Amino acid sequence: MNDTQAVTLNAVALYGLALVLAAAFAAQLLLHELPCPLCLLQRILFALLAIGPILNIRFGPRPSHYALSLLTAVLGATVSARQVLLHILPGDAGYGSALLGYRYYTWALIGFVVAIVLLAAILLFDRQFEHRAAPGSSPGRFAQGAVWLVVGLTALNVFSTLLECGFAACADNPIVYELLK
Repeated sequence: MNDTQAVTLNAVALYGLALVLAAAFAAQLLLHELPCPLCLLQRILFALLAIGPILNIRFGPRPSHYALSLLTAVLGATVSARQVLLHILPGDAGYGSALLGYRYYTWALIGFVVAIVLLAAILLFDRQFEHRAAPGSSPGRFAQGAVWLVVGLTALNVFSTLLECGFAACADNPIVYELLK
């Protein structure tokens, strides 16, 4: 895998993360389901998962960039597993609606575990770290679009969190936007 292929792969990963962030945001707006504090933390961790690919697009692929995303994915899997375990007892209604039989936090756990496996697999391709692009070369529009899409969705999620929680701690089971009351 050369630099160009690695940058394209990182851009595709960013579009995947943008899809996850957009789906969570759409569920919030269209289904009127406000995310709980753990759900918000999972969204933050999905946004932070994008730091590695963004750095790879900007500075070229490096193991340390992948390691940042790998550590974030492990933390995200931990947070998601905590929420799954909170609702694992029979008779527990869970939080939020289900998508294809699983709650959003279960999908988040699956997503973070998949990210861990994919990041570990990507690190097996050593050649991407051997050849460096010429200094000052800029990524293409496809990669730049992916970066700005993730940045924009992250900003929208931060804004909606501010509306939901205000300047205090978020409610455990939010039902209204605190700043819009």
